[in-house]
Amino acid sequence: MIVDKANAALDSVYTADTPEALAEAYAAWAATYDSETASLGYLLPFLITAWVARHVPAGEGPLLDAGCGTGLSGPSLKALGYNDIAGLDLSDNMLKIAGSRNAYSELKQAMLGGPLPWPDDHFRAFFSTGVFTISHAPASGLHELVRITRKGGHAIFTVRDQVFANGGFQAVFDELEQAKKWRPVEQSPWFRCYAIAEPDALVKTFVFEVV
Repeated sequence: MIVDKANAALDSVYTADTPEALAEAYAAWAATYDSETASLGYLLPFLITAWVARHVPAGEGPLLDAGCGTGLSGPSLKALGYNDIAGLDLSDNMLKIAGSRNAYSELKQAMLGGPLPWPDDHFRAFFSTGVFTISHAPASGLHELVRITRKGGHAIFTVRDQVFANGGFQAVFDELEQAKKWRPVEQSPWFRCYAIAEPDALVKTFVFEVV
């Protein structure tokens, strides 16, 4: 059953204990990722476009989809008038599928938490969903994402409830604010990642302006 396969795949990525294991888990999942996450009612790649559109005028860019996976967000943003979108992911298999959507101007393979392959102040905004979650990108990865986002630009991303509590996110938020690197603009209530399955899986969307 497709939901069972999706849940098994989720378990494999949530229990990955190294970046290499996580990349292997996504390589194995890439071909069926879209249909299986759809069976769970996965909302985030589509819902994040609402926050992007709220804070970034249509046509402005470039934007970075940080942890783009198979590129589910790209076509929705392209339909809303955003034509300059870069994608970043740790999985080459996922990036190949993202490239087939014809919504991204460039795609690069890298791991959030390490150095990113763009210069300072490059992007108008970055957005990220489902990446700051269990066994995935660390809160420290926000420093590099802010570095490559220009002043007046926006950081728009979701954080899973468990990792927000124990992953040091509030400390990184405070550090960036105290260093006058960003300022808070908006945060959502906690809400479900999946419309159908996993009712206890909650995330919050955060928006900061880079200063």
